[in-house]
Amino acid sequence: MYLNFAFMKIIIAGAGEVGFHLAKLFSYESHAITLIDIDEERLAYADKHLDIRTLNGDATLPSILKDAQVDDSDLVIAVTSNQSINISVCVFAKQLGCGRTVSRVSSQELIDSKEVLDIKALGIDEMISPEALAAEEVMMLLNQSAFTDTFEFDDGALTMIGLTLRSKAPFLGNTVQEAADIFPGLHFVPIALQRYGTQYTIIPRGDTVFKRGDRVYFITDGQGVEELYKLTGAEKRVIKKVMILGGSNIGRTLAKTLCEQNFKVKVIEKTYKKATELANLLPNALVINADGRNVEILEEENITKMDAFVAVTEDSETNIMSCLVANSKSVRKTIALVENMDYFQLSHSIGIHSLINKKLLAANSIFRYIRKGDVVAMTKLNNMNAELLEFVVNADSQVVNNKIVDIDFPRTSVVGGVIRDGKGIIALGDFVIKEGDRLVICTLPKSIKKVEKLFC
Repeated sequence: MYLNFAFMKIIIAGAGEVGFHLAKLFSYESHAITLIDIDEERLAYADKHLDIRTLNGDATLPSILKDAQVDDSDLVIAVTSNQSINISVCVFAKQLGCGRTVSRVSSQELIDSKEVLDIKALGIDEMISPEALAAEEVMMLLNQSAFTDTFEFDDGALTMIGLTLRSKAPFLGNTVQEAADIFPGLHFVPIALQRYGTQYTIIPRGDTVFKRGDRVYFITDGQGVEELYKLTGAEKRVIKKVMILGGSNIGRTLAKTLCEQNFKVKVIEKTYKKATELANLLPNALVINADGRNVEILEEENITKMDAFVAVTEDSETNIMSCLVANSKSVRKTIALVENMDYFQLSHSIGIHSLINKKLLAANSIFRYIRKGDVVAMTKLNNMNAELLEFVVNADSQVVNNKIVDIDFPRTSVVGGVIRDGKGIIALGDFVIKEGDRLVICTLPKSIKKVEKLFC
């Protein structure tokens, strides 16, 4: 599903955090956005901060959809907190003439049923589950235990990895160019950097100096992961024992996946009914009916012997505080689900290894569908003002048959790697781009349009 239009008319049903974030991203692209919600306060906030049209009403009503000019819309995105409403909106919008529809759902069963149900026949072109995306994100973080963030392109042909530089990193004090000269033939490249104690995102150039405490994102191929462990001071850890706090949809999906991969899993859920359901669903996991906010409970359940602690309750404060407790008990890896964007910015500086925000994951997953220039994947770097995009090079692209060094990329963007014939390549300046190549590019938001034009 690719919508490569220079200008699109988009209707978003639901002005919560997902809808607002999408509206903000789309408005940067100068698309015509209509945001529908029954909550006047949410719409007033969106109207004040974004250059979009807001419409107060029930998006499941044909009259409201017609008022939003659904018959002339390229895309309808339903992202309210109610999956039944979202499905209804998409079905009605398609019957009223909308081009494409995307529905947010919460049920893993619906996601799994896409193989047996013809959802397109119903009027839904794509279903996105924030919970499923969050569970996938946690699995990747557990598999790359020393790293704080990770994202795979083309099933791992190239991988984005984020980490914090420790005092053991041998290239501290060196520039990017000096590090490349000292360690020639490496299979990774730095694409974004944030200094310790600051909120500024830097796209590294040759003269950028690596410093202790820097939060750095790299693009690497299959061989580069081991090199990163050695050269950044990151400790490779085997994770087998995982404690999950919260039997939410995310916790349930994650526990099931971990059990299938022979992890030793403990799930703590304070609601008796939900804990009982989980115990029946997860025969290979130990489900404990208790309040995981109680430090004594965590100690009784041997939290100090856990390799990882994942907090995915519906309360951000509980997740943050319990992860800090786990840190104090020397748990190797802590991951917190954080709903509040303000906490999301704050928590990186207080000791939690990794944060996930399911709404941001969902918004980014949906957002890639309307990118120009045949974008096939995208992600936003956690806690950084930068995006990672994967472009397909076609015969008409400005970059085709050119060396990377000769392409007029903005200074606030960098080529992280190239995927050619399914193989990941860390490409340097003299690498010649060919038709069919996939380029992974990191860029600040202000440079996105300039980058996209190179691939149109």
